[in-house]
Amino acid sequence: MLTHQFNPYSACTSILVGKNATADGSTMIGRNEDSRAAWAKKFVVHAHAEFTTAPTFKSADADHPFELTLPKIRAKYTATPEWTPKFGLFEEDGINEYGVAMSATESAYCNTRVLAADPYVQNGIGEEAMVTVTLPYIHSARAGVERLGHIIETAGTYETNGILFSDAEEVWYMETGAGHYWVAQRIPDDAYAVVANQLAIQEIDLADHENFLYAKGIRDFVVDHQLASMTNGLNFREVFGTADVSDQHYNTPRVWDGQRYFSPEIDQTPESFNLPFIQRANRLIHIDEAQHFLASHYEGTPFDPVGGGSDADKHRYRPISLAKTQESHVLQIRPDQPTATSGIHWLAMGVAAESVYVPFYAGADTTPAAYQLATEKFDPQSAYWIFKHVGVLVDAHYHDLHPQLQTVQQDLAIQLGHHLITTDATLKTLAATALPAALDQANTTAATLALTAMQQLTADLITTSTDLSPLNYQTDLNL
Repeated sequence: MLTHQFNPYSACTSILVGKNATADGSTMIGRNEDSRAAWAKKFVVHAHAEFTTAPTFKSADADHPFELTLPKIRAKYTATPEWTPKFGLFEEDGINEYGVAMSATESAYCNTRVLAADPYVQNGIGEEAMVTVTLPYIHSARAGVERLGHIIETAGTYETNGILFSDAEEVWYMETGAGHYWVAQRIPDDAYAVVANQLAIQEIDLADHENFLYAKGIRDFVVDHQLASMTNGLNFREVFGTADVSDQHYNTPRVWDGQRYFSPEIDQTPESFNLPFIQRANRLIHIDEAQHFLASHYEGTPFDPVGGGSDADKHRYRPISLAKTQESHVLQIRPDQPTATSGIHWLAMGVAAESVYVPFYAGADTTPAAYQLATEKFDPQSAYWIFKHVGVLVDAHYHDLHPQLQTVQQDLAIQLGHHLITTDATLKTLAATALPAALDQANTTAATLALTAMQQLTADLITTSTDLSPLNYQTDLNL
């Protein structure tokens, strides 16, 4: 993610997992939305709407006045917009009523040769609008790629991004390059991919339309501008992307860490430019493992910022989970379930490593009140700030207080997982007309479990912290 003009160094980390690579046959896409250490997010549901006149989307970003005429029918969808629309909506991630998930975006970088041939378009589409103008209007992951691709080809874009799409059958990763070009690859059903602020897609088979999609004329563009000969095909990462020292310290180590976790038998180095985009795990991936990846910070290596390595090693590489994460999500589309109950929007507000992934049924009609409240400054009633408060307290005395946080995280993972299992069983007995209310209630219950536990943890952390002051002294109580 590269959200605001005042923060040009923000970034995200993503994961995509095919249905045969997961333990339960789900598809999963997930991402950390990284921008600022204090920039609150909401979690909302937009209702299904039908208009007599086609509405027009107009960006609130004055620097990039993108406009687009939208279809008359807008599907219901979940989203995580920012506390203020001043810089744009940045709805970022969600699942629609047709069982399609989208996460946007993974910020990336295009090289100067390509940009010289096709510069960015100032009033084109950017991250802040992508979910809003795409997710409510698609019935499949592939259709999402095609719709957004058409917008980029015709209206252009002002930045380079990676976009994640999934439905019950397919997972797609799409990347934009320069002002009007893009490619997308279907993640093989038995594979996963992790991405970290670089163009990641490698060889594009222009003849394989089942697994690759791309902008019209991309081959001629590459050849005409002498970007590559195309004799050996198109490697999108090599032709459009970057490979510099900042990549080696900021980006590739996170990909290495993810592949180290899921495929530990493969010998790779953190600064390698040759890490593959598509990878196979040494096991079937569970939902909590996808979440663990997004919450990781090089645990078990000298590069963990809160580990035992040297000061140089602890600050050598940018970790996956860091203080600037606004929210982290995993969008899970589960098999063999009605569309209304198949989509689970797992959401961890604030820093994933210090938060909890709460499961929300995407088929609900609303979200808990605390998740709809987001403010510029701390508000004890806001879900974002409740989770963020815990992280701030733990950070002040990390090694003293982290065990208390870890205990609560583990307890909540058990409670929320059990809640999901029992709710699934109950939902199977209900008529379709009763589902929305039941899903709303299930989401409220999950949120209450998590928020209550975190508020109690806050009280415990404050109490414990009172004796951790640097002004403390072992006083003789008899004096």
